[in-house]
Formats: sequence, C-alpha cells, structure tokens
Amino acid sequence: MAKILAVTNQKGGVGKTTTVVNLSASLALLGKKVLLVDLDPQGNATTGSGLSKGDLTHTIYQVLLRAVSPADAIHRSEVGRYDVLPANRSLAGAEVELVDADEREYRLKAALSTLYDIYDYVLIDCPPALNLLTLNGLTAAHKLLIPMQCEYYALEGLTDLLQTVRRVRSHLNPDIAIEGLLRTMLDPRSSLAQQVSAELERHFSGKIYQTAIPRNVRLAEAPSFGKPVMHYDASSKGAHAYLELGKELLTRFGDQVSRETTGSI
Repeated sequence: MAKILAVTNQKGGVGKTTTVVNLSASLALLGKKVLLVDLDPQGNATTGSGLSKGDLTHTIYQVLLRAVSPADAIHRSEVGRYDVLPANRSLAGAEVELVDADEREYRLKAALSTLYDIYDYVLIDCPPALNLLTLNGLTAAHKLLIPMQCEYYALEGLTDLLQTVRRVRSHLNPDIAIEGLLRTMLDPRSSLAQQVSAELERHFSGKIYQTAIPRNVRLAEAPSFGKPVMHYDASSKGAHAYLELGKELLTRFGDQVSRETTGSI
C-alpha cells in the first residue's frame, strides 16, 4: 500500500516544491514507484519534472472535479523516472467550483485510494496557504514532511502549521502525523541556523531529519531545465543531500533500498 506524504508549510519560499521534486526523483533512483501530486496552481512541481503545463489536457483539476479518473490524468516524468498528477493555472478555479460540492475536503483522498496498490510512495506538493487545496492534501496524507528554513520567522510559521494540523486531526484526518521536519537552504556557518536547529531539536526530538539541504546554486538552476537536480548535476551538494534524504526516509519507514545508486546517477 502506498505511503502518502504531504509536503507542506504555510510559509512560502522554504523549498517545498524543490523538496517534492527532488525527493520524488531520489526515491525513484532508490527503486521505488513514486507518484508526485502537484496541488499548487502555480504548477512548479509539474514544470520542474519536465512537463509542459500548456500541453496538458487532463490535470489534477479535472480529477478533483471528478471529470476524469486519476489514471487518465497521470503523466510520466521521463527525466525524473516517476509519475506526476500535474497542475496548471486552471487549478486555481477548483476552490470556487468545489465550495458547495459534497465531500469537498475528501476529493483527493478518494482519488488516491484507487492508486494505493500501484505506488510505493505518493508525495503531495501543497500550496503555501491554508485553503481547500491544502486541506485536500492534509486529509489524503498519512504523514507530513515539513521543509523549513532555520530562521526566526520559520519558527512562527511552524507554530501556525501545527495548529492547522491539530484542527485537521480533529475534524478531517484523525490519523495524520508529522513524519519529519527538514532543514532547507541551510548554511552551517550561520550562528542563527545553529540556534534554530538547536531549538528544533529541543522541541521536536526525533522528528528532525539528520539530513539537511544546503544552499546550493544547482538546486536553484535545475527547475529552469525541467530536471530534478540529480539529473541536472549529479555531483552537486544538492543532489547528494536529496539522495541521502531519500535513504533516510526509507529507513524511517522500515523500507529497503531496492537499487543502489553508486557512481554516476
């Protein structure tokens, strides 16, 4: 049965989409069958996976409206070696169209239930806001992966997110839990980063990934080429960090690496 992770943070610019794309590619390299669900109308995870938003006929938008089946909207990221339920700007209209719909918060969960036996991991890229699309992602997920920068405002944003998780657990998804907090864009030389890391360890012991994602120019460049970083520059620090994150995630789930990635990716 697929393990479904929502990658979410109500604060923007924390590396959420970068994490979804590159973790999907890492898990695929490690031998797992992966589906990336782009739930953000900006569609950055879609283009970062090498798909053209303008060429898409069926997307997650039609799936949420139950106009097409999930299987009909899935596209293959040939460069990333995983599947994608893509998004484009049309998704922005879903909130308006679903406002009076039955089970509107459960649309994604119902759609993904038809794919449980196909994939090992499903990663959901949630928008950086608490809206109906994000609620669909949180309702469908088994676990949350929270990317965050090690800065003061990130701690405030984390407090808001935890309040949201408690509300979702109370009303929509009682089984949802935090899988882990991922430190992104980390500069280990920064005293502030060290202080925030220590604060996180104090309050979320056991939930912080040992792997941290460094600031890396290759991570910033890769989306403009429509590639995950390990298929853009396999030797970069960013590529190695996300591959290590994939291995750490599998270890946390008690899963095995079914393909070794040695030498050239």
